Amino acid sequence: MSPIDEARNLVEHSQRIVFLTGAGISTDSGIPDFRGPNGLWTKNPKAEQTATLSYYLNDPEVRMIAWQGRLNAANWTAKPNRGHEAIVELEKRGQLTAIVTQNVDGLHQAAGNSPDRVIEVHGSIHKTVCWGCGDKRPMLDVLERVRAGEVDPPCELCGGILKSDTISFGQNLVPEVIQSAIEAVNQSDLMIAVGSTLSVFPAASLVPQARQIGAPVIIVNGQETAMDDRANVLVRGLIGEVLPAIVGATG
Repeated sequence: MSPIDEARNLVEHSQRIVFLTGAGISTDSGIPDFRGPNGLWTKNPKAEQTATLSYYLNDPEVRMIAWQGRLNAANWTAKPNRGHEAIVELEKRGQLTAIVTQNVDGLHQAAGNSPDRVIEVHGSIHKTVCWGCGDKRPMLDVLERVRAGEVDPPCELCGGILKSDTISFGQNLVPEVIQSAIEAVNQSDLMIAVGSTLSVFPAASLVPQARQIGAPVIIVNGQETAMDDRANVLVRGLIGEVLPAIVGATG
């Protein structure tokens, strides 16, 4: 039996499936990943500074670079792909408990998954947050200010530093969000990890957590991951092709 057939068999016999998704599921939508062979940080390690909280807060030039990057981000034109749509199919069948995603692009919701089933452990690019007062605004509204000439737009309420409402390196995760992810895994009877190197914690720790409660783990990725030895079934290939095959989606 091929790995895809093994994975499909597990899916067919599961009713409480939890997905853990990383950047690899969105590359077919035109959003580059970070650490892959053509990743943003692989090609330009300095770009990683814009995602590091200490650099971002203390260096106006880093913030200016970050705002220009947001302005031209592929997220604004990206559409969900067949990988996202395959997960929607499982929700329609009543087999999906939750999607724990490391992505900030909102493509799971755009594909049709219920927002209350999507747990965004690293936040969302679709909002800004003020580091001073915590005010949140739609990202697209603030980007209009950047287009109008504000290279580092401050908070309109307190004048504080604005950043995307995403988790930067050096920034604490939201405990309630992580707890929701753990609870979802504890209720699962199958985990499918898709498009993640499984090297960023605590999200990666959900894989051994699933194994600990007795839930099988399927890992779907184009390259090796840090958790390959924890997989019951390991599927290599293009996510937009193999995930619909695993799910049995025909779209």
